[in-house]
Amino acid sequence: MAIRPERSAGGPARLVARGVLAALVGGIVGVTAYSISRTGGQWLSIAVGCAVGVAIVLGVDLYRRSAQLAEVKVTILGSEMTFRASVDIRQAAQRMFFQAASRIATRPLDDETGNLREALNSLKVLFDQYREPLESGTTPLPPADSDSVHEIALHILNFELAPFLSRWHPRLAEFETAHEGRAESQWEHNAAFRRELRELQCRLRPCVIELGEIAGLRDPERHLRPSARLSVPTAVPGQPASPGAR
Repeated sequence: MAIRPERSAGGPARLVARGVLAALVGGIVGVTAYSISRTGGQWLSIAVGCAVGVAIVLGVDLYRRSAQLAEVKVTILGSEMTFRASVDIRQAAQRMFFQAASRIATRPLDDETGNLREALNSLKVLFDQYREPLESGTTPLPPADSDSVHEIALHILNFELAPFLSRWHPRLAEFETAHEGRAESQWEHNAAFRRELRELQCRLRPCVIELGEIAGLRDPERHLRPSARLSVPTAVPGQPASPGAR
């Protein structure tokens, strides 16, 4: 899976054309206003001024909306999709990114630690968090000529989380019912569960990074690993702790 920014063709030329057009419109408005002021048409001057004000406000708003679109291309399983990431789409992608980045979907589960039931519950919560906005319609609609975060969300739901949950939830529930009170380490499928969970995490990680890219995060992968700036150095016996460790 790969993502790369896609620059619109003729970007600089389009910017120059907009500048020339703005200058022409401004010149025409100036000439018109000057002519009206010379003829003493007070009410006509007010009407023209109102029209110019409305045009400026609408033009600025239109430009602001268009300037907030960033086009990116994402390749998932060999299928390339184009995203025009408006502010709403970027916010949705950001929510989805941090929902996954804070859960077992991207966090390691060591072989000798962690709780398998809690891991399954965490994946189920993530599944619900991704599905609910899609079904309720609160996720922003995509532009007519491109894809949206729906594509990545549906891929994660249908081809990653759903198969894993449907496979392992009933198996673990059966063990818990038949052997109430027994440790999960005694479950015969414990090692297989952990192995497939690691495989799932490896497949989800690029998808989550893609969401971070669409959200406009700088180097989203760094959010999936410990921060070097926040790491506390280990104290060496017999030596005073460094000021940064206090």
